[in-house]
Order: sequence, then C-alpha cells, then structure tokens
Amino acid sequence: MSFTLAIVGRPNVGKSTLFNRLVGKRLALVDDQPGVTRDLREGAAKLGDLRFTVIDTAGLEEATDESLQGRMRKLTERAVDMADICLFLIDARAGVLPADEVFADILRRRSAHVILGANKAEGRAGEAGMLEAYGLGLGEPVALSAEHGEGLDELYHMLRPLAAGFEARAAEDTPEIDVDIDVDDAGESAPDYAPSERKPLQIAVIGRPNAGKSTLINRILGDDRLLTGPEAGITRDAISVRTAWMGTPVRIFDTAGMRKRARVQEKLEKLSVADGLRAVRFAEVVVVLLDAAIPFEQQDLRIADFAETEGRAVVVAVNKWDLEGNRQEKLRELRAGFERLLPQLRGAPLVTVSAVTGRGLDRLHAAVLRAHEVWNRRVTTAKLNLWLSQMTVAHPPPAPSGRRIKLRYMTQVKTRPPGFVLMCSNPEALPDAYKRYLVNGLREAFDMPGTPVRLFLRSQNDKNPFKGRSKPGPSKLRKHLSGRGKGPGQGTR
Repeated sequence: MSFTLAIVGRPNVGKSTLFNRLVGKRLALVDDQPGVTRDLREGAAKLGDLRFTVIDTAGLEEATDESLQGRMRKLTERAVDMADICLFLIDARAGVLPADEVFADILRRRSAHVILGANKAEGRAGEAGMLEAYGLGLGEPVALSAEHGEGLDELYHMLRPLAAGFEARAAEDTPEIDVDIDVDDAGESAPDYAPSERKPLQIAVIGRPNAGKSTLINRILGDDRLLTGPEAGITRDAISVRTAWMGTPVRIFDTAGMRKRARVQEKLEKLSVADGLRAVRFAEVVVVLLDAAIPFEQQDLRIADFAETEGRAVVVAVNKWDLEGNRQEKLRELRAGFERLLPQLRGAPLVTVSAVTGRGLDRLHAAVLRAHEVWNRRVTTAKLNLWLSQMTVAHPPPAPSGRRIKLRYMTQVKTRPPGFVLMCSNPEALPDAYKRYLVNGLREAFDMPGTPVRLFLRSQNDKNPFKGRSKPGPSKLRKHLSGRGKGPGQGTR
C-alpha cells in the first residue's frame, strides 16, 4: 500500500515532530521557534502495516504576496494538491484560532481527503481544544501527541480504509505488461558503483549563503521544488530530492548556507549547519558552489577542505556566470586561484554554470559522473608495484641516519575514496614531502585528478609477535640445545 500524506497546519503546531515520529528518524529540524520548516521534506513513513510517503510542510501563513511567507504558503498549497491525504494539525492547547478556520475552509475545497488532528492533546490541557475542533467541520478529530507518540493507533485506523481504496484503484489502473527479454541482446554488466534506481548517485550541494544552491537544484529538477529568493539563508534543512538528471538516477541534497563559525550565534542556524555537514557525510559527490562575483572567500576554502577531509569526490562549480562580462579573463583567474588556494584538490573539475539560465548544467553533469567514477577506481597490485619501482628509481626515498628507507610493495585496500597501503622499512621516518610526491604520482599515473587519495604506511614488523625481543646469543642457544641450565628431570634425552 502506497499513498502520499501531507502534514499541514499553522506554524509551531508540531508538524515536524510528527513527521520525525512517522519516519522513525530525526530528519526534520525541530525547535520551539515557529517557522523552522520552510521547504517540503519527503520521507518514507511506517505506521503498522501501512507504508506511505509523508510530506512535512511549512506553516500556513495568511500572506499571499511574493514575500517569504507568501512563497512558503504557495509551496504548502502545492503539497496539498499533490498529496492523496492531508493531515490538518491544530494545537489542542491553544484551541481553534481564526487562522485555523481559514485554512480548514481552503482544505475542504482543495483536498478530497482531510484528517483533522489535534496535536499536543496529552493530559487535560488539550480537552477544550479537542471540543472546539469539531466546529471546523472536518469530522471527528484525532487526539495526538507527536512528542510522546500517543494517538498513532487512532490515526492508523483513519488511514487504513483510505489506503485500501487507493490500492484497489491503483490495481484497476495498472495494465498488464508482457516483457520479452532477449538474452542475446544483453550487453555487458554495469560496474557495481554505477547509479541505479535502487542506489541513486548521492550528490550534496554546499556553499555560502545566497550562492544559488536551491536555484541550481530547481533548474536540475526542471521545477520550483525548493524555496528560493533574494534573501540569504532561506534554506534551513538539508532537503533531499530524487530525480533523473539527464538519465542518471540521483538524489540531491540541498543544504543550508554555511557562514563563518564566529558569526553563527543562533541555535537554529547551528542546527542547520550541522544538518548540512551530515548531508556531506552521506553524499558520494559534493558540489562546492561558489559565487562568481566573490569566489574563493575564506569560508569557501574551509567548505571545500571539509569535503576533501571527509573523503568525498569534489566538483567545484562557479555560479552566476551569466552576469560576468570578461569571461575568458575571469576563467583564467579562477583556475589560477583554484590551483594556488586548494592544492589538496588539484585536478578537481572546475565548472562554470548559471542556475538561472541553465547554462553549463551539461558540463556539471559530466563532471559529477567523472568524479564519481574516479572516486570508485581500483588499480591492480601489479601495476602499482611497477609504478612504485619507477618512482623510486626517479627519486629514491631518503636515508635518515645513513640507512635508506626501503619501499617494498604497495596495494590498494579500499575505494570511495581510493586508499593504498605502502609497506616500507621505516614508515615513521618517511617525510611528508615524499608522501605528497607519491600521492601526486598516483593521481597522474592512474588518472585520478582531484579525488582524495589516502596513503597508509606500514612496516612488515607491525604484526611480528617477536618484535622488540632480543635474539638469543650463541652460548644461550648451545645451552638450550644441550639441556643445560634446566632443573632436575628437564634435560634432553
């Protein structure tokens, strides 16, 4: 059984708390401050044997203009139109307010199935609000406590017959399709890391506030799915959206703008930034979005360095390219600044795009796929050791205290990002400059530009149980073989 449930209501009635309760995870940001949620967030919900999609919406406001509240209301109304069922929440402790009556009238006209929920109804504080809810004309209200999980069984019994109706209707509308598969036409199997509908490519778009992250994702989706505007810091949650980008199944995370830590004072902004950092850790490819007017600010460098430290494949995109006049000169400056300020990402793709016009999105798509392929690359041990011998002949390792470090062999132990183990005689004494020499050589020889490369040094004695024990001398060895030095009855026969 699958259907879509949109949770709507005034700000601060507990919509996000109920959303988190239904999906079983703390996905949506929750705070006592009203108006925390601004974008539409979808999640896979579970209630008993029901499996459905739940949508968390922004609080309904009475504004209808092009202000931020007005644009948030339009997104919520859009969720009402696309959902099969609307769960209209009111605050049982506050009772029915005039705004609730206005929105109840809107839902009666725009949604075929509306369930009235009175949240925060635990204890006796919500009894008066429960009685007032009958006056909205939306049927019997369901007493809920999203924070404590009360009333979900009653919600289940309200949803169950509606879900059965959707399932029966879907069965009637689904035609029977005969699939004839020709085995001879089957091509080579795709690599394990290739994106699919079951495992889409995870992409996180990060950057400073007002860099155009939400506008870029809307352009990729071909729809105004995310809230945008001239105000900085509109996005608060890390919103994930699934789509097919030029035929590639992807899941894109829109994150909140990340300012300098010293400027982040409010608790809500700290939660938003932490949510964005968590999205980076879940992503496979991170698109660092810069503003063409002020690229490579100190915060941009910190953000890019964080993505590299987390081991993600990185693509640097410069937005608002349509506003630039002398583009060739600007592009040369960007490439020179990129090489100078981000040496740890040397060779990573640098793409110019315009989120407003959509120009450059084809190049961004190709760069993302290329970075993902390099991030999953594996090199055979034979090729690695042939390369290692050539590198040591060209530049032998140093010889601290007169004893040259021996590089014995190398093997790749992991991908995502590529990780290599180098067995050598004295790993502690190998200088960082020589490690960078090897890492840069790996990138150049095996075509791994820009991706993080992890090099681990190991000694062959690391797993030797006799390491640190002195070797027996000749006299001690003769005593052991002749049996001398042992107690009575312990000699050799």
